[in-house]
Amino acid sequence: MTVDFDAAAHDLSNAFIARRSYCAPFLSLIPVTGAAISTIGTLVAPETVCASDAAAARLDEVQFDLGEGPCWEALATGRPVLERDIRDGARGAWPAFVEAVRDLPVRGVYAFPLTIGRMNVGVIDLYSSRPAELQDGHQRDAEALASIAARQILRELVMRSGDEGEDDPGSEFSRRTIHQATGMVLAQLNVSPDDAVLILQAHAYSSGRSLRDVADDVLARRLDFATGLGEGGEGR
Repeated sequence: MTVDFDAAAHDLSNAFIARRSYCAPFLSLIPVTGAAISTIGTLVAPETVCASDAAAARLDEVQFDLGEGPCWEALATGRPVLERDIRDGARGAWPAFVEAVRDLPVRGVYAFPLTIGRMNVGVIDLYSSRPAELQDGHQRDAEALASIAARQILRELVMRSGDEGEDDPGSEFSRRTIHQATGMVLAQLNVSPDDAVLILQAHAYSSGRSLRDVADDVLARRLDFATGLGEGGEGR
């Protein structure tokens, strides 16, 4: 049973709080057989967040194991990858992937990057058990839901860490530092203020550092989310 976009977007925005699958809203709106979401990026550990069925989970696992496939292409290009039939329309760039999934009930494959601004959070792989084109309207819906999913996944990371606020909330200096760093991240990635704060919080949690320390690095230009400067630890 399909639902309208607003209903799917609402379900996805509340999936973590309601303890429901991030994949389900995609399946309720997009005419595909299965879905899997993975996190891949500097702020999140690589893992499968959800998979609707065994074939979707295997599709995800194979791409992680081989380091090739539609999800990696979507992340590299920042654009959806839409393959009508993985068996007959196999791309030369994915020979090992195509061979590895040949026995799965997978024909159409559609990968969408999960991004906030220019930052990768992960990817969603949708698949169809029969050859099929993904229509423009469904592609737009999937892209819009992918944007929501990226924010919800980072928000879950921060909520699980128990650190949604500032260090030393009574310190005016701390608040000013984080506010200034938020403005710099906003400019680096062309995101909203809320997303900029979310990125700072997620980076603090994933790197095991305080929010204020991360903000200090941004202000000192030791950490730039647009270029990756400092992501490997040289800014610590």
